[in-house]
Amino acid sequence: MTSLHTLPIPRQTAPAHEHEHSWIVDSRHPTSEGIVLYVRCGGCGTRRVDLQAHPQVPPAALSRATSG
Repeated sequence: MTSLHTLPIPRQTAPAHEHEHSWIVDSRHPTSEGIVLYVRCGGCGTRRVDLQAHPQVPPAALSRATSG
């Protein structure tokens, strides 16, 4: 049973400045763990370091995204 005096739960939305990043590889370097990729977002310039452990597996983020 619900009360007639309850308020709806506000929806949490992402801030307007957030978007889905489009990662561009700036450089790549082979290591014993796989290929380390230095990437940045083509839209906002945010940077991140990824590791691609195997050529048939997508890269995984090693670092947090930081704004450039």
